[in-house]
Amino acid sequence: MSRLAIFDCDGTLVDGQAAVCETMERAFAAVGAPAPDRRSIRRTVGLSLPFAVRQLTNDSSDFDSGRIVEAYKELFRETRMSGALHEPLYEGMADLLGRLDRNGWLLGVATGKSDRGLHACLETHGIKHLFVTLHGADRYPSKPHPAMLEAALAEAGVGAGNAVMIGDTSFDMEMARAAGVRAVGVAWGYHDIEELMNSGASAVAQDMGELEAMIDGGH
Repeated sequence: MSRLAIFDCDGTLVDGQAAVCETMERAFAAVGAPAPDRRSIRRTVGLSLPFAVRQLTNDSSDFDSGRIVEAYKELFRETRMSGALHEPLYEGMADLLGRLDRNGWLLGVATGKSDRGLHACLETHGIKHLFVTLHGADRYPSKPHPAMLEAALAEAGVGAGNAVMIGDTSFDMEMARAAGVRAVGVAWGYHDIEELMNSGASAVAQDMGELEAMIDGGH
């Protein structure tokens, strides 16, 4: 019986906080809009980019959210192409993924990143080959809509009852709940433990050892 562990990317696999915040600030500045504070930016990590920008502008008609989205994409691409992008894997994550793979888990990603950004990130860290299903925000409604998870389950050929979603935001937990998938939170990302639990997490891991036990514990 196949089992599927689906990971969020930013705030779960990699620490991209500085890159996201700096790029969002520059994107707002590029269109002459005042930049949101960093706490507000961090709160939107995990959402698709257009949805995140709309939240940060409060759907204001004073600024064209589409221009901000395009500026962000271009600035982030330039940073990545220049080699200046810093999105380190969280310590111990590569080893954890390797152990899960060897123990028979199928691995996937469901993220608010673009497909291009996700593939570049995983390739940079040499872990892309471990994943059998990869889903970015380009092709789906924003989290917490369950479409990405449903696509991952279908591609991997695994039922919702044999899958687990691992993420750091309430959006991940709510998405999992909507898809009928068990949700496990991680404490090193963008939303706090209480928020993760209130959003549907079965448990929240403080470190990689706890996360491995929680993933295996449901199956």
